[in-house]
Amino acid sequence: MNKEEIICCKELANNVRKDCLRMVNRGKSGHIGSMLSIADILSVLYTKILNVSAGEPRKEDRDRFIVSKGHGGAAVFATLAEKGYFPLEWLKTYYLDNGKLSGHISHHIPGVEFSTGSLGHGMPVACGMAMAAKQAENTHRIFCLVSDGDCNAGSTWEAIMLAGQHGWDNLVMIVDYNRLQALGKSEDVINLEPLDKKLELFGWAVRKGDGHSIDDIEQCLSNLPETQGKPTAIIFRTIKGKGVSFMENDFNWHYGGLTDELLEKALKEVEVSS
Repeated sequence: MNKEEIICCKELANNVRKDCLRMVNRGKSGHIGSMLSIADILSVLYTKILNVSAGEPRKEDRDRFIVSKGHGGAAVFATLAEKGYFPLEWLKTYYLDNGKLSGHISHHIPGVEFSTGSLGHGMPVACGMAMAAKQAENTHRIFCLVSDGDCNAGSTWEAIMLAGQHGWDNLVMIVDYNRLQALGKSEDVINLEPLDKKLELFGWAVRKGDGHSIDDIEQCLSNLPETQGKPTAIIFRTIKGKGVSFMENDFNWHYGGLTDELLEKALKEVEVSS
């Protein structure tokens, strides 16, 4: 990735963070910590990786992107708006009565493939899409973004086992591994370690990277699959609440509103880091 592309991705990620902060402030609720941790990943996906188009969001050969952690969907809404899928003005309606954008990701919005909310739904759907694409001999890829909490769900592991057994190498699972969830540290709720080894035992090829390094993200998401005949899992170490000091690594910011005073403070921090 050249310098100009890196700058472009960083600008998009910071714009998404600022959009999300404003959305949660207006809507008086939302999963802000979970939004901020995936902004950098989304910026690279939509700038360099996914074969998708704002002008033709339903084109047949598009890559499919499923967001299993639907509670962080506002970051996807913001990314899609910044990329021209729908007007930026729609972001002002997030989490509001009669607004266009719901608290969780919704397929009624241009560019969104599937509605999610309860964890554990995204990987089974992505798995079905990968199987269908293989059977139809289509070449598009299926990406699924999951969270620590998703990886607690039995349905997620059923999909992981099935994809590994059948070798669906058109499937990519992206793990937003911030190691926190609603009620505390993931290791205290359900310890996932060693996550990479568990996935490998179930027939997956695994890559690991820094989920806030544009270069690292691009390298991990490029030249897929990692191994022919195996689905690929990419474990990105991230920071919940990334970019806002008083939110970082604090599970208390998994969910909640944002006062005007805290919004101003958070926006200044994100602006300085841009």
